Amino acid sequence: MKKAQRTLIYRLLFIALLLICHQVLNMEEVLASSSISQVNSLQAIIDQLDAGDAIELPPGTYAGPATIDKKVSIRGNSEVKLLNPSGAPAISILSDGVHLANIQIQNNASGDQSPAILVKSHQVTLEDLMIQTSGYGIILRDADRAILQNNTITWIKPEANKPKQKGNGIDLYNSNGTLIKNNHITGVRDAIYLEKSRNARIQGNKLSRTRYGIHCMYIDGSSVIDNEGQYNITGAMVMGVKNVVVSGNVFRRQSQNVHSQGILLYDVQSSSIHKNVVEGNRVGIYMEQSSENELSNNAVLRNFIGIQLKNSNSNQFHGNEFIANVIEAEAADSQKNEMIGNYWDSFQGLDLNHDGTSEIPYAINPFYQLLVTQTPAYQLFFQSPGMTFLSDMFTNGQEDWSTDSSPLMNADFSQRVSTESAKGSADVLAIGLLLLCTAIYTIIYLGVMRE
Repeated sequence: MKKAQRTLIYRLLFIALLLICHQVLNMEEVLASSSISQVNSLQAIIDQLDAGDAIELPPGTYAGPATIDKKVSIRGNSEVKLLNPSGAPAISILSDGVHLANIQIQNNASGDQSPAILVKSHQVTLEDLMIQTSGYGIILRDADRAILQNNTITWIKPEANKPKQKGNGIDLYNSNGTLIKNNHITGVRDAIYLEKSRNARIQGNKLSRTRYGIHCMYIDGSSVIDNEGQYNITGAMVMGVKNVVVSGNVFRRQSQNVHSQGILLYDVQSSSIHKNVVEGNRVGIYMEQSSENELSNNAVLRNFIGIQLKNSNSNQFHGNEFIANVIEAEAADSQKNEMIGNYWDSFQGLDLNHDGTSEIPYAINPFYQLLVTQTPAYQLFFQSPGMTFLSDMFTNGQEDWSTDSSPLMNADFSQRVSTESAKGSADVLAIGLLLLCTAIYTIIYLGVMRE
């Protein structure tokens, strides 16, 4: 083939490629314009409804914002999506008894104060929603007896955003009797924030990569039960409450911040904290200015500090297990706490009458905590022989130390080891057995070869 012919073929191929690219771009423009034309106004649909109506939205993309000011039920499906690029809430609910379910909501509003859903009415049900937000997820204001369940709320912007630049996943104020159940929330500022909202029930939620998984302030008579949190700064922060139940929760791996805790109790009174698992956190349970509470049957595992008390008096601790923590307990300015029958794995007790408890009490020595509080640099000498010696010599005010009068000699490890930890132990055991078999085979093989 001559050079001129090859040049002509190359030019024809190049022109053909340009034509194909042009056609593809045109098709994309057509598809884009088509999808834009198919976006429906959710507000127009709501305006056509009468109070008491229930509808199921056809598959498609809908545009927000929209306001629901009548009692209606609106249900979508896996193919119903609501887009909201405006600065207003994607959906504002102003009427009692509204039911909203199974809709994907993408809230791209500018400014972190704009929620995907704003509720200012009572007895509203929000369920099976998938919310992606650049602001807040769901906000309730003066909205009693709401049900928020089986919703997924995620942060839509890059993960690098600082917590203060984000909104909360679920945010309540002066909204009583709310059920918040089985929601999955990740990446926002606080996953669930409640303030001045009494008799709430926060149950079975999964919360990760937030500042506070659950942040409670002034929620007397509420319950926080069976929730799971990991990779938050703090799993649950409970502040300024009375008669609250914190039970059955699992908070793991809150350890990436110097202020990380599994459960933080501040100014908590007359409440019950029981059957929780706090594992692998910087501090398992932190209590400050809290009194008349009962902490029982909690598993405090593999934290840097198991439990830390500060200015917390007249609490009851029994049946708790402190296992494999670097520092089991610290207590400062905390008197009259009743500690009976807890298990401390580093404590060497003495059981003379074989009743399962030690006749030697376990006292929480405040020396190290007081020392590093006054001079943080002394943390460099943590668990050094000199620090241990000085701690053992310190007996000032011993009669006021928090002391377990009858510590348990044994603990029920089988119920306290996490599934992941058990799996890790099984993996280590399997590898160890494999190496052992390999070593035995090698020894036998080499012995035979030498013979």
